[in-house]
Amino acid sequence: MSEAFRPVDWIYSSNIYEVNLRQYTPEGTMNAFGREMPRLRDMGIDVLWFMPITPISKEKRLGSLGSYYACSDYTDVNPEFGTVEDFTRLVKEAHGLGFKVIIDIVANHTGWDHRWTREHPEFYRRNLDGQFFDSNGWEDVIDLNYDNPDLRKAMTDVMRFWIERCDVDGFRCDMAMLVPLEFWREARVALDPMKPLFWLAECEEITYHEVFDATYTWKLLHKMEAIWRKESSLDGLDEVLSYYDSQFPKNALRVFFTTNHDENSHSGSEFERMGDAARAYSVLCCTWNGLPLIYSGQEMPNKKRLKFFDKDPIEWTGRYELFGFFQTLLALRNRNPAMRAGDPAVSLHRLHTRLDDRCFAFARKAGSHEVVVVLNLSAEWLTVPNSELLLQGAFQELFTGVGVDFAREKELYISPWGYVVLEKRF
Repeated sequence: MSEAFRPVDWIYSSNIYEVNLRQYTPEGTMNAFGREMPRLRDMGIDVLWFMPITPISKEKRLGSLGSYYACSDYTDVNPEFGTVEDFTRLVKEAHGLGFKVIIDIVANHTGWDHRWTREHPEFYRRNLDGQFFDSNGWEDVIDLNYDNPDLRKAMTDVMRFWIERCDVDGFRCDMAMLVPLEFWREARVALDPMKPLFWLAECEEITYHEVFDATYTWKLLHKMEAIWRKESSLDGLDEVLSYYDSQFPKNALRVFFTTNHDENSHSGSEFERMGDAARAYSVLCCTWNGLPLIYSGQEMPNKKRLKFFDKDPIEWTGRYELFGFFQTLLALRNRNPAMRAGDPAVSLHRLHTRLDDRCFAFARKAGSHEVVVVLNLSAEWLTVPNSELLLQGAFQELFTGVGVDFAREKELYISPWGYVVLEKRF
């Protein structure tokens, strides 16, 4: 993160919940989703990220409803979901409940019949035949041309519209690395004075932290999957996390996740990709140094692949079996100073044992506050000796409420694919 930009104060202990409006309810509307917001706030969600809410192009549309990311008008709302007025009201209700709201900005490309193709064809790149095209092989979109300063101004004005009209709190910028970093810098300089904004880039490019507050962590996601498939040892986690720690700026915020709309629809649910390790990995994503991202339905949990281009509602059971799981983790992040992301006052260090091929443990400290996380990434019970963890003092296990005093306790017992999260007692 450049010295010129600083993240908003409210993000450091926050979390992000990705909202897939089309599939969230049978109605698939903003008004229907509004009924779910009190439940999500009770679960501890802080930031609602709405996938693109803009109208979808009809030309070269994929599936029956098309991709959210093939936009036909940047300053209107998909009639499937409602109206601009509906979204303005939804954001106001969300703010009243204590949420922040960010929206997807798809700045690299539009759909084939976006109104700019008629009103401003000069905003687009052309191939050797003079035709609109997409350089990434995506059939339903066409590339914008950021060599055109008028396009840059128009795209900045798009984001200005959503701030002024709907009072959004920031942007998740789709495939941010496909858009020149200098544009994002110009946009941030222009828009930050309007209100404190959170900027999340869907990319893993180190240089983009010169402008963006947070980026993604696909390397970790893919490593977690590889460990489950037995294609990597547990050392792979240390390799990736050490890379993040050593190569990215110290104040760079990273977003950790086990699933999102792309992963679920194209690769499968976290249970397909991570099996019995999925819940332990969610603990890691909620407790490592970063911001956890939770996708629509994870709190149930949703175990099916949601179709991307067609209506395919989440099959809610009404039981929300992981509601308490996430509520407990998010409450810890919110109240304990040792869980703040990107805070130089917080130390994080690995706890190594002779069980490192199955056990992943670490401690976070801020002053007298301490949180210890021990994950069992194996199919057998583990007995972890404190003679190797070297923990001192009295703790409380987060999920059971059971006290653990290491003046007496010599070992931790962890069930297969289980986890122990210990918070220091005072």
